[in-house]
Parts: sequence; structure tokens; C-alpha cells
Amino acid sequence: QVHLVESGGGLVQPGGSLRLSCSASGINFKIATLGWYRQAPGKQRELVATINSDGTTNYAVSVKDRFTVSRDWARNTVYLHVNSLKPEDTGVYYCNTQWRQRNYWGQGTQVTVSS
Repeated sequence: QVHLVESGGGLVQPGGSLRLSCSASGINFKIATLGWYRQAPGKQRELVATINSDGTTNYAVSVKDRFTVSRDWARNTVYLHVNSLKPEDTGVYYCNTQWRQRNYWGQGTQVTVSS
């Protein structure tokens, strides 16, 4: 059974940083592509970043140069380092993977950027 568990969210001031974590189980982590999405209140869920099995990364234009996605193969964990946070980065951040033709989501972790 596939499980994705996010952690690391919180309340942070503008300009601050967080490290979000996504622990994955039930998949072959070495070959899976994982992604981070976010959903702001009243808005649709949007792609933030992805990381492929070879470490190739892709970012939304709005977060490029501020966010960094990485993976730890030994811990089956994907990280999203979020820096220079802005109020518009507020939302629930979700981890995602597609495995054996099914789409899986974690429960999400809340990030709130406010002074």
C-alpha cells in the first residue's frame, strides 16, 4: 500500500524559510517521480516542483530560484526547501506520485506566511 506523509509546515514571517518533508512507502523509491503541489484557500491545486528518478528537477515559474526539491534515497524521503517566502506562498502543500497507473497524495502540510 502506498503512503505519502508530509511534515514540516508551519507559520513563518515573510522572507522566512522552511523545509518540508515527504516520506514515501509502498513504491520503488529509486524509480519513482515525486512532486510537490500546493493549494491556497479558494484556489485550485497547482504544481510547485517535481523530481525524477535521475534527480532531474522542474519548478513552477513562481517558485523558481526560491524553492529547491531534493531526495534522499536512503530515507525514501523527498524534501522541499522553501526560502524567501511570500504571503502568496500560503497554502496546503501536498506530496504526489503516480505509481502503477494510480495517482497518490499525502494528507498535506499547512504553510502560512504572515507577519
